[in-house]
Amino acid sequence: MTTTVTERTVRAADKDIFFAEAGAGPAVVMLHGGGPGASGVTNYSRNIDALAQRYRVIVPDMPGYGTSDKHIDKTDPFGYLADAIRALLDELDVDTAHLVGNSYGGAAALRLALDTPHRVGKLVLMGPGGIGTTRMLPTAGLKNLLSYYSGDGPSRGKLADFIRNYLVYDGASVPDDLIDVRYRASIDPEVVAHPPLSRPSGAMALRTLWRMDLTRDSRLKKLQTPTLVLWGRDDKVNRPAGGPMLLNLMPNAQLVMTSHTGHWMQWERAGLFNELVAEFLSPDSSLAHV
Repeated sequence: MTTTVTERTVRAADKDIFFAEAGAGPAVVMLHGGGPGASGVTNYSRNIDALAQRYRVIVPDMPGYGTSDKHIDKTDPFGYLADAIRALLDELDVDTAHLVGNSYGGAAALRLALDTPHRVGKLVLMGPGGIGTTRMLPTAGLKNLLSYYSGDGPSRGKLADFIRNYLVYDGASVPDDLIDVRYRASIDPEVVAHPPLSRPSGAMALRTLWRMDLTRDSRLKKLQTPTLVLWGRDDKVNRPAGGPMLLNLMPNAQLVMTSHTGHWMQWERAGLFNELVAEFLSPDSSLAHV
């Protein structure tokens, strides 16, 4: 059964935030990754309908992306995004929501839970950012992502290279029209002038990087939120070693890793992802320790 998806923009904490919504039931907010041209609906195109059969699915374009406001506080990006999503929940009169976050969105979801755990029911973190970011050099995929707007500037070829060679395991599975949609979004003049995701630089760089490494946050070991960590074994953007790291740090974490899967599990392994997430978020889940 196909559900009806509605779209609108609301003003939350002095920011215009666009979101799509489908289904009814407990609120599930799905936060997308930070690659060039990303948006909520394109990131979760294979998941919204399946999860909306049981949940009220809310899929925003995070600040900096899609049709939401483009400004990001780069001195504390995860905190800024967490505040924006919390403000969106306030505007929608949602007291508590489950959060699903991929990569950049995973870091924002985890930061929101750390700052205000009472606002989060359960967490699903898929290859999240902010895991060990100050402990080693960036991966090849992350360096490719961060260089998209530098050098000769953005191009469809650079984006196709990132998506097909770094974002997914099987690059041939990605259709041209998906790359076209993301490329058009990535060359929005406001985004080109102020890319939302870039390597910290200047005097604040070290402090910013430290703040972005969520595994250094002492609150992580005390966070009681039931958490499902999903990671592709072949992720070239965020190291799969982050999965066991979170499993060992978080008191109520479960970990599922899959082979032949890159950074975009929700797209590459959509059926499995949808089953795992729907089961984990259910009140009587056998996956969640509550």
